[in-house]
Amino acid sequence: MNLPNKITLFRMICIPFFVAAMAIQFPHHQLVALVIFAIAAYSDHVDGHIARSRNLITDFGKFMDPLADKLLTASAFICLVQTQAIPAWVVIVIIAREFAITGLRTLAANDGVVIAASKWGKAKTMSQMIAIIALILYSWPVAAFPALGIFGQIMIYVALALTLISGIDYFRLNKGVIKTM
Repeated sequence: MNLPNKITLFRMICIPFFVAAMAIQFPHHQLVALVIFAIAAYSDHVDGHIARSRNLITDFGKFMDPLADKLLTASAFICLVQTQAIPAWVVIVIIAREFAITGLRTLAANDGVVIAASKWGKAKTMSQMIAIIALILYSWPVAAFPALGIFGQIMIYVALALTLISGIDYFRLNKGVIKTM
């Protein structure tokens, strides 16, 4: 297993620790959750950079990297619904899109086709991670700046829009996968 794939697995291992830090009340638990999330989110950039710069792109990475991102962001969104930072309907739409794209990737994989992340998909992931970080920061009492909450709310709707746009784009670009069914 190459280094980028190990970093992707590391991101997945971070998820239960992040969720525990969000869910268990202890001093500065939001800060601990924020640090774990930020490290995991940044690891997405690191593994992608290493994979591209060293020509270490694998089918495993093409499939697992976006899945790790989806698991990380979905976990964070669910935690943020629990804290009432974002409406549940937004998270339902985002997670439904993630399941749909994962299903599309699975169908494509059955035909030997790997659907890599698109520019829209990468923009969606980045906007989601920025929104999550802003909303976790806003939930932390020491850093509760009103502008940060407003920024987080704006970013969640930007993320929602990019989620829908990227989902439509994936299906548009890969309609041949569905036709083979």
